[in-house]
Amino acid sequence: MSEENKTERIKCLIIGSGPAGYTAAIYAARADLKPILYTGMEPGGQLTTTTEVDNFPGYPEGIDGPTMMVQLQQQAERFGTEVRIGMVTEVQLSKEVGGIHKACVDNKTWVEAETVIISTGATAKYLGLPSEQRLRGGGVSACAVCDGFFYKGQDVAIVGGGDTAAEEATYLANICNKVTMLVRKDEMRASKAMQHRVTSTKNIDLRYNTEIDEVLGEQVVEGLRMVNNQTQEKEEIAITGLFIAIGHKPNTDIFKDQLEMDDTGYLITEPKTTKTNLPGVFASGDVQDKDYRQAVTAAGTGCMAALDAERYLATIESEEEVTA
Repeated sequence: MSEENKTERIKCLIIGSGPAGYTAAIYAARADLKPILYTGMEPGGQLTTTTEVDNFPGYPEGIDGPTMMVQLQQQAERFGTEVRIGMVTEVQLSKEVGGIHKACVDNKTWVEAETVIISTGATAKYLGLPSEQRLRGGGVSACAVCDGFFYKGQDVAIVGGGDTAAEEATYLANICNKVTMLVRKDEMRASKAMQHRVTSTKNIDLRYNTEIDEVLGEQVVEGLRMVNNQTQEKEEIAITGLFIAIGHKPNTDIFKDQLEMDDTGYLITEPKTTKTNLPGVFASGDVQDKDYRQAVTAAGTGCMAALDAERYLATIESEEEVTA
């Protein structure tokens, strides 16, 4: 094999560059694992689409998402993480303790790693309307817990009929003047308990058989044109914020048939750890968390993943010394 075609061998490969990936990189680098992090298609993850982050500890005045991710990258690099622009497009994960995992980057370059930390996150589902996409970050959000505070005392709308939508609608109702909830069908998919919370909250205006025709506003959300999908009747309301709560898709396609997942594609980890079903492979952040989906919880599991990887390698090394 020629030198230029020789496969690179590393201790720790981190896939993904959100709060989980960069926090894992900080801890892994400080543990002298010499991590290499591949950013993926969206360097910085979902936070790069968020204008203001007000709920991450340590920023009393808040910080905008892109700036925060740049600072996390700089902190990871300060301790020796090598951050590379690129996307892992294929993996061949070992089932053996102490085995070597292989990852292909951009369909051409292979990397071998003793440990892999998966932090590929989840992508929020949107409706796909041009006006919705244009106003993302200008009043259109996929996270009420993240951004609801900015609409305190205002009129907002939320789209969705599942448990997440119901939970976020009631959350918004506590801080907003009025919440218009749009459910596409004639009933909600949410549990009976969550439906009761919605219907018993006075400032939630629940609209069944209703969809968005267009989000109104040039630079920021100013209103919503709704359409009843049974009667085709249209109605416009004034709002300042629109929350899309129709689910997330975990970015786990390349791990199918190798790692255990739930029925929606989230990676399954052992309780209170980041360990997947394969030795030396760990998952952190939204790729394994469909309940909280916050930057601070993602960062926490990134820390856990790096510690789990460090301990795994220490165990392997001690076993090799015993058998030597």
